[in-house]
Amino acid sequence: MTQTSPRFGMVAGEASGDLLASLLLGGLQSRWPGLQAQGIGGPKMQAQGFEPWWPSEKLSVFGYVDALLNIRELLSIRKQLGNRLLQDKPAAFIGIDAPDFNFGLEQRLREGGIKTVHFVCPSIWAWRAERVEKIKRSADHVLCLFPFEPELLKAHGIGASYCGHPLADAIPLTPPKTEARSVLGLSESDTVVALLPGSRRSEIAYIAEPLLKAAVLMSKSRTDLRFLMPVAPGLRSLIDPLVRQHAPALNLHLLDGRSHEALAACDVTLVASGTATLEAALFKRPMVIAYRMHALNWWRMKGRNYQAWVGLPNVLAREFVVPELIQDACTPEALAREGLAWLDDAPRYARAQQCFEQQHHLLRCDTAQKATDAIAQVIGRA
Repeated sequence: MTQTSPRFGMVAGEASGDLLASLLLGGLQSRWPGLQAQGIGGPKMQAQGFEPWWPSEKLSVFGYVDALLNIRELLSIRKQLGNRLLQDKPAAFIGIDAPDFNFGLEQRLREGGIKTVHFVCPSIWAWRAERVEKIKRSADHVLCLFPFEPELLKAHGIGASYCGHPLADAIPLTPPKTEARSVLGLSESDTVVALLPGSRRSEIAYIAEPLLKAAVLMSKSRTDLRFLMPVAPGLRSLIDPLVRQHAPALNLHLLDGRSHEALAACDVTLVASGTATLEAALFKRPMVIAYRMHALNWWRMKGRNYQAWVGLPNVLAREFVVPELIQDACTPEALAREGLAWLDDAPRYARAQQCFEQQHHLLRCDTAQKATDAIAQVIGRA
């Protein structure tokens, strides 16, 4: 008797989760061509046949302040989604990142008899060690992006698999710089800086302005610079007035999405801490990592970090390969100084690219296939 293809519930928040989930869906569909996936997701998931009950933008909040401002709507969505999944009983629920939303949902579903998988181990090794107990209550299995994570989880009795990072499979080992520049109307001789202020509304509020001011300062030092800024879906209305206010004369090209093209085309990037820093490393682009947040969020997080690094390329290297400018250090002057420094130091530039090459090979191990194999084990369909 032929088994029917499984049905999965899924939740992914913001652009990075949408991308990760879409790559995972590709692997799942290779094993089960007729599978169905429903829940909360974005345009890249929808392109893989995902059925969104709510758009991923609903979860694009960051930190305690933003969560409090949106708490009523978020709790309502989570309750409605949980009710529907408990009634429909998918083969498994897969939470893609968004731990503050997904862990509570996963725990409820797991207690209701639905297998739960969490894709992307929260950074318990960096900021939030107290999440270990939440993970233990919520997830039957955790799919880990980095090789040191499964051992940490298994020490607490949590099932986990190292799957590598799907972006390492999706991004070519040799970045298509020439092709990207051609598509974006740039020449081979241009010196290009990519500005990546993040994909959350709160990140735009706190990070876009210093990045734009830094770009203006850089352009005063080097008048030949050209700038690209990819804008995540739904955020253009926030970016346009900031550009008009802070960088009206800047040689800046705003892109609707297309962050990978921008990273392939650029020489250096000023980038918000998060998945985009890993993407920049996989594109072998030296970077300056920036981050700012509401003062209350910073006060609550300050002192909780368990290691010196925040940016993923530095965490993987266990050293400061690239500079990190966090909170009060994230000034336009410092961002401009560090960005220009990359362009003026060819040996340092080459050493960073060599490090990123090694990281790419470490993380490239057919993530979609490994993750699908682990999910098949969880639902008894191996």
